Amino acid sequence: MVALSDTYIENREMVLPDHANTIGTVSGGPLMAWMDEVASLSAMRFAGETCVTVGVSRMEFERPIPVGRTAFLTAHVYAAGETSVRVRVRADSEELQTGEREPTTEAYFTFVAIDDDREPAPVPELTASTERGRRLREEAIAGENDD
Repeated sequence: MVALSDTYIENREMVLPDHANTIGTVSGGPLMAWMDEVASLSAMRFAGETCVTVGVSRMEFERPIPVGRTAFLTAHVYAAGETSVRVRVRADSEELQTGEREPTTEAYFTFVAIDDDREPAPVPELTASTERGRRLREEAIAGENDD
């Protein structure tokens, strides 16, 4: 079994002009790529195998991230099947000098673990034995099912 808290990953990406659209905020493509990367790291930490993206749901761009701020990315596994792994990813706009953050984007990624022959591989059971782990799992499930 793997604890949910062991799958928690944080990363930062500086939003530079080459990531921006015509209004000076991060374009969706670079942000989605950053989110996919941090989600895959979380999935692989959990599975102990290479994991490939098979789906993304509820990608919601709520606020822009301007050039000069960082995208503060967090990801954690919140559910698993026999070979599949579901990961919640959030991006916040962060003022690096002050640490001030505001939520901007959220998505739910599904991965499949694969072995060296690129065949689906079994994944361990996920546990959420700490209060933080239970809260993160409950928030992810509620967010994924929110209509």
